[in-house]
Amino acid sequence: MQIADFVTTQTMNSEAMKDRTKMFALMVIRLCRIVPRTEESRIICRQLLRSATSVAANYRATCRARSTSDFISKLGIVLEEADETLFWTELLVDPGIITSERAAALLMEANELVAIFVASLRTVKRVQSAS
Repeated sequence: MQIADFVTTQTMNSEAMKDRTKMFALMVIRLCRIVPRTEESRIICRQLLRSATSVAANYRATCRARSTSDFISKLGIVLEEADETLFWTELLVDPGIITSERAAALLMEANELVAIFVASLRTVKRVQSAS
């Protein structure tokens, strides 16, 4: 696979991923609206909102990357933010601020997004090194 083929494949999938990452951010917004209002939950939700909305915003920036190196860099940020979203969600569940059932869909989506971004990074790096 050439870099041009990879970019074409990414472009075809990018609209769906833009929608998916936006829906992910919306899931977090909805979750944070129902979290009990305590000092620790406000702090955690603020961080959770920042990281989840950053996934969507930075993914859009990734789609506008000017080079393969820029794409890799931007996608790395998206991966970090998705993983951070997992962390903050776990910090809501582990001390019992919200139930694991309430967070299950968000945790599953965050894990799936992390896996997608890891696979994408591996692929583009492999393609880049083969060129």
